[in-house]
Amino acid sequence: MTDLPATEIPVIETPRTILRGHRLSDFDGFVAMWTDPLHTRFITGQPLPREDVWARMLRYLGHWQLLGFGYWVVEEKGTGRFLGGAGFQDAKRKMEPSIEGLPEAGWGFVSDVHGKGFATEVVGAMHEWADRHFGGAKTVCIIDPENVASIRIAQKFGYREAARTTYKGSPTLLFERG
Repeated sequence: MTDLPATEIPVIETPRTILRGHRLSDFDGFVAMWTDPLHTRFITGQPLPREDVWARMLRYLGHWQLLGFGYWVVEEKGTGRFLGGAGFQDAKRKMEPSIEGLPEAGWGFVSDVHGKGFATEVVGAMHEWADRHFGGAKTVCIIDPENVASIRIAQKFGYREAARTTYKGSPTLLFERG
């Protein structure tokens, strides 16, 4: 993996979005997304309290500072509307097999844009970035077995099921790429 300067978060543009670093002004959009049961049903299973959303936002920013990769805010080009987040993290998850030390891909969008192709567009762009910056290193993602839409997205970008496991007591599929 290539180290990035601790303060540099790359900006990526797609035809309809801009992927950029988090700003304090994104917090309300972040809270709205993470308190929406449609968004959280396959991730946490329930809406998050405001303070947990704040901790998540800080965690995403901290990844860029410490590891040179992290999550971007996904903003709609032209309107500036908060659409969600996508990127890579090392969440130090307690699970078997361990994925610690591997860039873990993830993506999530506000529920009213589900099914409109934003995930395909954004996940493609973030993996183009990853292919340049991770030097071909393996990346992983974990997905709830019932989240058929995310499984399709992962497979579209080269992820293959590597294990059926559990995370925090829930069935989880582990996918690998590279």
